Amino acid sequence: MIKHEQIERNSLMLLIGILIVVAIGGLVEIAPTFYLGSTIEKVGGVRPYTPLELAGRNIYVREGCYLCHSQMIRPFRDELERYGHYSLAAESMYDHPFQWGSKRNGPDLARVGGRYSDDWQVAHLEDPRSLVPESIMPSYAFLAGAKLDTSQIVNDLKANRDVGVPYSDDMIAQALADLRAQDNPDDPGVAALTKRYPGAIARDYAGIPGTITEMDALVAYLQVLGRMVDFSTYKADENLR
Repeated sequence: MIKHEQIERNSLMLLIGILIVVAIGGLVEIAPTFYLGSTIEKVGGVRPYTPLELAGRNIYVREGCYLCHSQMIRPFRDELERYGHYSLAAESMYDHPFQWGSKRNGPDLARVGGRYSDDWQVAHLEDPRSLVPESIMPSYAFLAGAKLDTSQIVNDLKANRDVGVPYSDDMIAQALADLRAQDNPDDPGVAALTKRYPGAIARDYAGIPGTITEMDALVAYLQVLGRMVDFSTYKADENLR
């Protein structure tokens, strides 16, 4: 019988042992997925992000928000009571990369959309401790004065389509127009925006008329999180078959 000490002293045996253990672990994790009809639930309402929401998501990633806020509610009672329905794989299927996170210095944001008003979100981003005295979150007031760079929004949609997000040619062609329309409810392109992106809400998110800022984009992104799936009609048992 080979003793543990012999394996440790023989680099080749140690390497083979590591490969065997990793292979077994991989099979245990991967094999079950081949016996499932789908690893992503079939739910209605989930759509690609609008250009403005996608721009806001890029800012969210750029500023490292995922380092302190997860976007994955686990099926535990304490989390369900605090945050709402547990997260579904379908809700993240258009996220590249997904924003599940690995720790929570702040609350989970998977269902933050619509929980607070736009004004609250702006005030919280500008001065977190004015609303949550114990917050350790830094101020992002500079976002309100930073004009949103829209020069790459078409390429952003194209890049996401390359990895599987179903942006149509029409969505890509109208990306800039849709971005502007979502930040202005009086824009004549709002009807076309909501047709391409059902459920999208057009309004001046940061309350700065005439200018689309990074604050507008980030708040638009935060306000859509968790709002696409209608959980009043969702039945877990049926969707897992």
